[in-house]
Amino acid sequence: MTDIDKKLSELIKLLNEVRHESWRSSALAVSKQLWDAFGADGRYSDPKTLARYNRRMYSQHGEDGVISEIFSRIGEGNKRFFEIGVGDGTQNTTRFLLERGWSGVWVEGSPELAESAKEFMKQYIDSGNLKIVQTFITAENVSQIVDESDKNGKLDYISIDIDYNTPHVWRALRRSSRVACLEYNCTMPPNVAMTVPYDPNGVWDGTAWYGGSLKAFENIGLEKGMALVGSDLVGVNAYFVDLEEARGKFREPFDAATHYEPPRYYEYGHQHQPPAAPRRWVTE
Repeated sequence: MTDIDKKLSELIKLLNEVRHESWRSSALAVSKQLWDAFGADGRYSDPKTLARYNRRMYSQHGEDGVISEIFSRIGEGNKRFFEIGVGDGTQNTTRFLLERGWSGVWVEGSPELAESAKEFMKQYIDSGNLKIVQTFITAENVSQIVDESDKNGKLDYISIDIDYNTPHVWRALRRSSRVACLEYNCTMPPNVAMTVPYDPNGVWDGTAWYGGSLKAFENIGLEKGMALVGSDLVGVNAYFVDLEEARGKFREPFDAATHYEPPRYYEYGHQHQPPAAPRRWVTE
């Protein structure tokens, strides 16, 4: 490489660093504006707000703390969970519950990850506290899988994290639960009820084309007699509680406008890129 090539390479690297830092600064400013705007309504000072309880033990986005807070208010019941989309078992929303004496079922679509989870959690499988099912969940099979895997009636907690089809699968699920944790699309306005079209083979492409808005989930929850009681601080999951158990224990009203949190899941407020091709959302 000649001296000119080296200098050109160094210049390109410097320009990229400047561009990157400029983007980071801009994103930081936008994130701070959002933080200030949401903080102005007093939600984070309200002890009934769940976002302030974000804590990570094994969960990815602080779900452990929020889930613990929910059950501290309504009671743990029979301590039965069902989680769809658990990865290799090391990081999900119910590992902490399992290690605290709960029992339940994990479902994972990837054969490799499911096998890793079985090896990792062998002692809990052998004790009968955990069952792991490897299958790809759709709206057509979710109720059958839940009924075949758990015959204990109403569950205390259900989590669905399958990216693309989450709202459609939750709507199709017949089994009820006292608490539900669902991944919503925080890049969508909270006051618009929209989802991606249902596709039984749909998978996330890494863009903002996935799932549904918080308003869409609010509406599905109402169909199931469940109240939207909060979202985690980074804008990934929405939490629902049986309406009768939720009254008076969580910040009201139980709607998307009250509990929406914007995307804060990457440093400085970065969010998923727009889809590479035109898409058509479904209005609920």
